[in-house]
Amino acid sequence: MSLFQPVNLQCPNCEAPVIMMAVGSVNADRRPDLRDDILENRFQDCECGECGESFRLQPQFNYLDSGRGQWIAAMPASRLRDHLQLEDEAKALFDASYGASAPAAARDVGGDLAARLTFGWPAVREKLLVRQLGLDDVIVEMMKLHILRSVASVPMAEGIELRLTEVDEETDEFIFTWLETASEERIEYITVPAELYRAVQGNPEGWSAIRARLDNGYFVDMQKLYMGEGQSAE
Repeated sequence: MSLFQPVNLQCPNCEAPVIMMAVGSVNADRRPDLRDDILENRFQDCECGECGESFRLQPQFNYLDSGRGQWIAAMPASRLRDHLQLEDEAKALFDASYGASAPAAARDVGGDLAARLTFGWPAVREKLLVRQLGLDDVIVEMMKLHILRSVASVPMAEGIELRLTEVDEETDEFIFTWLETASEERIEYITVPAELYRAVQGNPEGWSAIRARLDNGYFVDMQKLYMGEGQSAE
């Protein structure tokens, strides 16, 4: 089931107290409307009753969509640098819920789930979009690496991330957007022919070393390639 609990917040504009229902877990099989809200960038939005300021509670919940084979530990963007610790915690939770330490019925469900760890709303939305489109999220991350080394200049800096935000089926193009993580403000975008996805997919040997690093652990995101060695290979 999807679980919510009341939390006390402070309006970032007028500092008035605000109470909202914060999600602890999302079951998209039972509540597909919550999945839709994430994809539409409106989930966990809040409006101050005093000044009308709108703001968004950062993600900190577990997401399950067994129909699409997806489990996500969604964390606040501010905890990105703790990704190794949080990967361990996410793995322990998944193992207890759907993995080796779970009851047999839960293990049957878990066998079909791809477990992921994300930081911030743009990242969790991207994982849902990628799965909806039937894409391999590791290949999408490798596409980003190709983009970074192929364009003359990119607005990359701490707090700015590149995300797949849309696919134009009419033109057969992927739309990647540079976003400011905290505000989710769009800075600029680039369109990439879908042929690039197929080219990366069709060259497994050329990308094998990068895939091994990206696919090592629940945090499947090119950002981790710039943050140390990552998890030890098992």
